[in-house]
Amino acid sequence: MTFEIEGTLHKIFDIESKSSSFQTREFVITTEGTYPQYVKFQLTQDKCGVIDGCQEGEKIKVSFDLRGREWQGKYFTNLNAWKVEKSVQNNQGFQAASAAPPAPPVFEENTDFGGGGLPADFDDLPF
Repeated sequence: MTFEIEGTLHKIFDIESKSSSFQTREFVITTEGTYPQYVKFQLTQDKCGVIDGCQEGEKIKVSFDLRGREWQGKYFTNLNAWKVEKSVQNNQGFQAASAAPPAPPVFEENTDFGGGGLPADFDDLPF
């Protein structure tokens, strides 16, 4: 399952080598809203560098997967990020999908009451 979230990059941690062949890196974003949340993500292996082009305080979009595991009767959930993008911004901050609703379609009034080009014996009634 793939998820996406947008927020402000709060903290980037250093790369940690868990073993000679496995490394991780964590970072935290802050979501916007009435009750902002601090959400920690994990990058693994070759994905540890995807956050390098970002600075703390920047608005980013994170694509991630949920990962869960059991260890000695305890359960753990990780948010494994695999793509980090800088959010597209315009003059007002995040790019809004559309500030105004789309314009309704414009219909021209048909003033041709002379049959509209149909044969005189045309009957479209089903009975």
